[in-house]
Amino acid sequence: EGRHMKEKVTWEEHAYLRRLPVEAYRGHAVVHWSMSLEQRKTGWLTDVFHHRFRELLTHTAFRYHLICPCYVLMPDHHHLIWMGHEEPSDQRVATRFLRMQLNRILRPQGFELQKQGHDHVLREESRKQSVFETVAGYVRENPLRAGLVEDLADYSYAGCLVPGYPELNIWSDGFWESFWK
Repeated sequence: EGRHMKEKVTWEEHAYLRRLPVEAYRGHAVVHWSMSLEQRKTGWLTDVFHHRFRELLTHTAFRYHLICPCYVLMPDHHHLIWMGHEEPSDQRVATRFLRMQLNRILRPQGFELQKQGHDHVLREESRKQSVFETVAGYVRENPLRAGLVEDLADYSYAGCLVPGYPELNIWSDGFWESFWK
């Protein structure tokens, strides 16, 4: 009987999230990334950090051929939706780069991102304009659902980042129309 039983693997020995094949993250992939802080610590989210985050996000987007139609920094985690816009785009490599840069800022203050973020690669159906806007809207509404604000426009730790288009604002009424152009 014992020879048919598989050896149990503890969480510590197998504490990682499985990823799709690397091709799923390359080229024109669309991925929703969630990254939490170790032990879900809070106290790191400030205006200064948000500014640095946007700077690093800009470098990452430019370097890895990405656009970020929506990001939200929450008190103990953050969300990004990335879209690759060129064939050389590789979101797994981009995520590694961004996480390394963010940890360089966080560690001196006693914070660090969890060892691995969570991702959800959007399938073809979820990339259609109306469905995608719903997915992005759900991510964008995190502060509202968490009770951090009563009006999303009052939440200052969210936005979008499309290199070359600094005027894009996820809170503006015509955002999606401008974004899709």
